[in-house]
Amino acid sequence: MDAKRIVSIIGTGSYVPERVLTNRELEEIVETTDEWIYSRTGMRERHIAAADQAASDLGAEAAKRALADAGIAPEEIDLIIVATLSPDMFFPSTACFVQEKIGAKNAYCYDLGAACSGFLYAMDSARNQIASGAISTALVIGTEKMSTFLDWEDRGTCILFGDGAGAAVLRAGGEGRGVMKSAMGSDGSLAHLLWTPGGGSRNPMSHEMLDQKQQYLKMEGREVFKHAVVRMGDAVLQALEKNGLSIDDIKCFIPHQANIRIIDSISRRLGVADRMYTNVDKYANTSSAALAIALDEAVKDGTIRKGDLVVLTVFGGGFTWGANVLEWGK
Repeated sequence: MDAKRIVSIIGTGSYVPERVLTNRELEEIVETTDEWIYSRTGMRERHIAAADQAASDLGAEAAKRALADAGIAPEEIDLIIVATLSPDMFFPSTACFVQEKIGAKNAYCYDLGAACSGFLYAMDSARNQIASGAISTALVIGTEKMSTFLDWEDRGTCILFGDGAGAAVLRAGGEGRGVMKSAMGSDGSLAHLLWTPGGGSRNPMSHEMLDQKQQYLKMEGREVFKHAVVRMGDAVLQALEKNGLSIDDIKCFIPHQANIRIIDSISRRLGVADRMYTNVDKYANTSSAALAIALDEAVKDGTIRKGDLVVLTVFGGGFTWGANVLEWGK
């Protein structure tokens, strides 16, 4: 393969807000218990952004850390993609706000909406643009302020999510195979199982819409669980086949951090429990940021080392799902 066609991750970074909301504190907000939450989700706590923090603020902090890790200046970035389902506002894009905050004046910017799958979708898009020769360096960010889109009287959803951001810098070149081919899919017929039905052009803002709490995330948990396990597992196998690899070749599997029971089910199906990375106990589900935060932590704590083959897999509203394989080159 032409070295110029290899695309590598040269830096990662993550950021979570200071405030920690524990399961014990949630007991004072909704009818639930610490034991109930932990036994069913694996979550012990989550981080909640301050009132004056927006998705772009969280994303900019993660981006700065990723740029520092990569050892490059903001002016070297050609493209910024922000994956989020909790943008600062409908327009302009959150990516443009991040650009201004970090001083990446030479980048063009856009948001990508694929819910919890967003970071992997954005990384695949950036990888393809770099591999084509159109650009040389991209900054990919997953950032969420989920706390603003939750009904804090609904124990079925408010316990599951947290705020945070993660970022990666992708660049042409590097050692090994870098970011390889992905396997991705969607099924719009199941959108109603995980969505925010109000606030858009289909169901715009109104007193009636707000009274019905349709501006908040809605989820059919059991149905989402079943589809997530099947789709993520299938995507992993498809991505491995696309890249001529087997389960045994992979050093670390990083799944979307949605629920420990989902992760455990995928682990058993693939037989990789000893290689599955999780941090859902600390952050809960941070949607598009979850994969990015987990990747950064796995690198920083030494779980992933140079030359390791890593699989990333996701599932989110849409439905959307996918898996990607990469060889860590730093």
